[in-house]
Amino acid sequence: MRALTWIIVAVGTILTMAAQAQTYDPRYPVCLQVWTISGSYIACGYSSMAQCAATASGRAAQCLVNPYFAGAGRAYRQRQMY
Repeated sequence: MRALTWIIVAVGTILTMAAQAQTYDPRYPVCLQVWTISGSYIACGYSSMAQCAATASGRAAQCLVNPYFAGAGRAYRQRQMY
């Protein structure tokens, strides 16, 4: 009986824990990682590396490819010429 109580408490604790938000926004292919005195953060909201590089210029930051970009796995059909 005591073991059952501990199992119920453990499952209840796991289910009520807060979920961590996803860092990467799947709508944009490029992200900016910025380092500051208070820590670092990742901001995805760039459509090209050039756009991100302009924002990162002069800062402790770097641009990176978003590994969770929603369009990354799409297969593109080739156009057939007749």
